[in-house]
Amino acid sequence: MKKTSSLLSGKRNSYGPVMLDVIGLRLLDEDIRRIRHPATGGVILFARNYQNREQLTALTAAIRKERADILIAVDHEGGRVQRFRFDGFTRLPPMRSLGKMWENDQVAASRAATAVGYVLASELRSCGIDFSFTPVLDLDYGVSTVIGNRSFSRNPNIVTFLAKSLNYGLALAGMANCGKHFPGHGYATGDSHTEIPVDDRSLEAILLEDAAPYKNLGMSLASVMPAHVIYPKVDSLPAGFSVKWLSILKNELGFDGVVFSDDLSMEGASVAGSIVERANAALGAGCDMVLVCNTPDKADELLAGLPARSEEEMRDCTAKIGSLMPAVPALDWDSLQQEKRYQRARAIVEQIPQE
Repeated sequence: MKKTSSLLSGKRNSYGPVMLDVIGLRLLDEDIRRIRHPATGGVILFARNYQNREQLTALTAAIRKERADILIAVDHEGGRVQRFRFDGFTRLPPMRSLGKMWENDQVAASRAATAVGYVLASELRSCGIDFSFTPVLDLDYGVSTVIGNRSFSRNPNIVTFLAKSLNYGLALAGMANCGKHFPGHGYATGDSHTEIPVDDRSLEAILLEDAAPYKNLGMSLASVMPAHVIYPKVDSLPAGFSVKWLSILKNELGFDGVVFSDDLSMEGASVAGSIVERANAALGAGCDMVLVCNTPDKADELLAGLPARSEEEMRDCTAKIGSLMPAVPALDWDSLQQEKRYQRARAIVEQIPQE
């Protein structure tokens, strides 16, 4: 079988602490300039960057030509958050569908979650994408429109078990995972894309339920993305800018992987000031990589204004972000279609009831 790998021979690049996006279907000169910047360590793709699989594969190859080891990522969860939906990509269910399956057959639901993870990751990797920001670990309180059916369940134990199964499927395809949005976005009614959500519960209540999946999953979480939510009884800052919240994550819940900020262009991040101030606040609180999306002018402002990092900081960032890169080659698309494991997993996914 022919295989394709995102890891090219030659000298490894250093990973800077910024993940940014590209404008369209093909790289423009300004995209190349941003990708080559030493502060850049990752690129995130969106639906606007997708026309078909051939174009997507050419785009990721072009990105890789500029920075051989750059981390290419996407928000590709299933349900309404699936960036690539046609030209062969499997329609993935919202995670609530798996939670509903769990109520009737826990074994079947776990098996389906693993199949979803494997199909999701193997299809992305065959097109040159290294990483997806999944799974959502938020609890479904029935009040958050931005989370909604992206959540597995209201029950933190069900969320834990299904996320663990999905993570196993990702790992089988060589992809790392990202739990989000720590410590939990499901109770806050606001959408952090357009406003600053507030969750006024106590620390004890949040740790007991919403943060439980992070504690329970432990070392199986490769990375975490904090929420742009303010929990005023804990800290006046959103979790991604909060030394207290990220210390709880690392010291009390035992997480030692990569911490990504959520998109710093979102309204929920505006409390931290300018884009450079937001990045400095997130990195200072304990994030390893910051995202700036959908605003090329802010990306330029951040790359120009972010203070240079020390050699030690760059080595640490390179080691952490590099740990998320796939360690094994990926099958190309045609070979993937012939793989028995993929065929079985896809058949399972296609049988999952969709909402």
